[in-house]
Amino acid sequence: MLEVKNLSVYYENALALNGLSLEVNQGEIVGVFGSNSAGKTTLMNTIAGLTLDLKTKEERKGGERITVHGELKFQGEDILTAKPSERVKKGIVLSRERHPVFRDSSVEENLKISGFLRPAGEVKERMSQAYAIFPHLTRLKRRKGGLLSGGEQQMLAIGMAFVAHPRLLLLDEPLLGLSPLLQADIVRAMRDIREQGITVLVAEQYARPIFPAIDRGYIIENGTLILTGTGPELMDNPEVRSAYFGV
Repeated sequence: MLEVKNLSVYYENALALNGLSLEVNQGEIVGVFGSNSAGKTTLMNTIAGLTLDLKTKEERKGGERITVHGELKFQGEDILTAKPSERVKKGIVLSRERHPVFRDSSVEENLKISGFLRPAGEVKERMSQAYAIFPHLTRLKRRKGGLLSGGEQQMLAIGMAFVAHPRLLLLDEPLLGLSPLLQADIVRAMRDIREQGITVLVAEQYARPIFPAIDRGYIIENGTLILTGTGPELMDNPEVRSAYFGV
């Protein structure tokens, strides 16, 4: 479904991604793991088209020079130069880190807004499914997004991405700042979303809760791929256990 080959991203002379290659097959949950500044968010933004959008804006104002090299294909089609809106229409939807939501709009309104590109009947059905995935949001339909807790905002942000009808859902740091209980809820939701026929690529620093849910995973450092394997293979790797489990 998704092919990333020799992808490199430079911010001026700083190398954010260094010849990174990975693939995501339809129906999988695939994880990308690494510490802060490993390149996870740059990878997700580049797949979603936000890096390209930022590059264009910086060029217009004569700001930071951003360079992107490599191959990026979705369903066999080259999307390296496609606009973010075009990628959304193709089914690539990103739920960004730190759960950005419309703070002055209710939960219900946030979900409706996220489906603006889809037919009204489909949006209504997807909203119903989103509430089934996150039952906690059902009783918060009229509460404004800015009054939600961090965990509730994260549920809403993922729900919004779900309503946008992704074929490939990108989750960037979905567990950031959440309690272990809420982290477990998000991991459960990832499995439920996969059951809806949606492929999931998740980038995360907190690997322990995610490892049992993934089919395959990639570990990156300083924008470079250092290790790949299935969930069990990564969990059994001594270096991974030392880095992520402290054992």
